[in-house]
Amino acid sequence: MTARVTEAAGGGQVSSERRPRALVLRAPGTNCDRETLRALDLAGARADAVHIEALLSGERLLEDQALLVIPGGFTYGDDLGAGVILATRLRTKLAGALREFVAAGGLVLGICNGFQVLVRAGLLPGPGMEGTVTLAGNDSGRFESRWVRLRSETGISPFLVEGGHLDCPVAHGEGRFVARDASVLEELQRNGQIALRYVDPEPKAGGGVRYPFNPNGSMGDVAGICDPTGRILGLMPHPERNVEPWHDPAWTRLARTEAEPGVGPGLEMFRRCVQAAWRGAGVSGS
Repeated sequence: MTARVTEAAGGGQVSSERRPRALVLRAPGTNCDRETLRALDLAGARADAVHIEALLSGERLLEDQALLVIPGGFTYGDDLGAGVILATRLRTKLAGALREFVAAGGLVLGICNGFQVLVRAGLLPGPGMEGTVTLAGNDSGRFESRWVRLRSETGISPFLVEGGHLDCPVAHGEGRFVARDASVLEELQRNGQIALRYVDPEPKAGGGVRYPFNPNGSMGDVAGICDPTGRILGLMPHPERNVEPWHDPAWTRLARTEAEPGVGPGLEMFRRCVQAAWRGAGVSGS
């Protein structure tokens, strides 16, 4: 495969002869696929929304893609728990294909319900750690829909720049990250697998991020984790909802200070992902 890739400073738009392919996985109850398609398109990918049945039937193949994204929503109504049914279908029908996809350099991103799916399918935190973490009901006992600030904690994931910050909204009822015990959290920290944490704009003595800045009570203020390769990333907040400058409720102030004209901060994560897709092995363009 030949491709011309130009990276602007700070992770700018990809310019290429061919665009890497991204598959946005849909299932009954998915409702964030259009925003995700838009973010990927702006980032330079050729993105298609594909129903889970098309993968299961072999009509569409993971090996033809550079990136798999599982977007937010309430797949199968979350009737047996958030993401449980879709996760079960992936684990029992597509586990081998998913392992081969990642081993060949493919990238996987799960957002909100997609994060829940990746955890319950055993793709996160990774081999040997299946079942050691979960996403439980929010401490507040209610659905949380609000803007939060995130800080990237890892340098191993191509989606993120260590130390970077991102503002984006959360919208979930079961987003509280829970590890089986403190040793699991410590192992994730050692491995660089804690990808994102919630940030308190005014930290208090004693550490920890207060509600509502940690909107769900997540252990260790964890908002997202990755696998040991960094190529599988899951997070509860929605970066696809902050890809245009006016998506941020403070956009009139940000336009004069932080925001690149015409770009929302969430788009930078998708740009880095698309750039990494070209650098991966065995991926496809269009």
